Amino acid sequence: MKKPVVALALASVAALTLAGCSTPAPGEGDDGTITVVASTNVYGDIAATIGGDRVDVQSIITSASQDPHSYEASARDRLTVQKADLVIENGGGYDAFIDTLLQDAKDPHVVTAVEYSHDFPGNEGHDDEAHGDEAHADEAHGDEAHADEAEHDHAEDEAGHEGHDHIEGFNEHVWFDPHTMIHVVEAIADELTALDPDGAKEFAANAADLTADLEGFETELATLKTDAPDVSVFITEPLPGYLAAAAGFTDVTPEGFAESVEEGTDVAPAVLLEALDVIGSGQVTALLTNAQTGGSETQRVETAAKDAGIPVVAFTELLEDGSSYSEWMSDAIQSLAAAVTS
Repeated sequence: MKKPVVALALASVAALTLAGCSTPAPGEGDDGTITVVASTNVYGDIAATIGGDRVDVQSIITSASQDPHSYEASARDRLTVQKADLVIENGGGYDAFIDTLLQDAKDPHVVTAVEYSHDFPGNEGHDDEAHGDEAHADEAHGDEAHADEAEHDHAEDEAGHEGHDHIEGFNEHVWFDPHTMIHVVEAIADELTALDPDGAKEFAANAADLTADLEGFETELATLKTDAPDVSVFITEPLPGYLAAAAGFTDVTPEGFAESVEEGTDVAPAVLLEALDVIGSGQVTALLTNAQTGGSETQRVETAAKDAGIPVVAFTELLEDGSSYSEWMSDAIQSLAAAVTS
């Protein structure tokens, strides 16, 4: 016997009401954890390391075959971000797809890594206190003013850039800058604490351990600066730029080469000729590349370097399966040191 339509309608309303009652409170996932969405698995691993069992982390970009610069978000990604309590992005145009997804999100907490770089436009000359104190956290990473400002900045990025969006003159690959990442770790711990005050001690302890690793990387790079002076490197793409700068290396890459590779455009013939001349001059200690980008011009430079006996060190933008952020950073620095001290 069929049930009356009215009864079915009332049953549906009741089901919806019950479903609404079972919806987790803000800051809690289905199992009481904080839902964190990261643009890449680099930031995802950092969040998981700090949050431990109190967070549920999902990284959108996890494969080296996916380029965050040009990634097109899916409907699934949109739904994922809509459910997030905390979103962690790199910013600076690197993962602009997150900015688009945030427009439909329900005002989650947001950490934008590039904002903690001393090189980020507007941050020049700021000291550590300006980046790490409570005032900065309140002003830039939790209140409505930051949300409004971020929305404005995101809109400007979308309107002003195409293809590989980035801020001219700024290296957005800040996860390779240990000093910046110390501030980012602190910001993530602060946001997790705001969402789950009961986890404050655990977040602080985990963040302290990760900060100790980052401080160790700073020390290793400073030691390398002393142990391997007068090192000149050719950098095919800006990715490893912060590591090279922290180690005190001189970048002898012809102007325009790395920028063209990052943008995915052809390197000008005159610039390529100059690049090959630099490689053949004997002044280059090591060639630093991005394993996830490149083209025929990059391949020619790599071949020339190998023919000249110049070590080639390839870096990646994403973590390999089974690797933590700290392990990945340590491997990168060790590879760099081995190339210039051998």
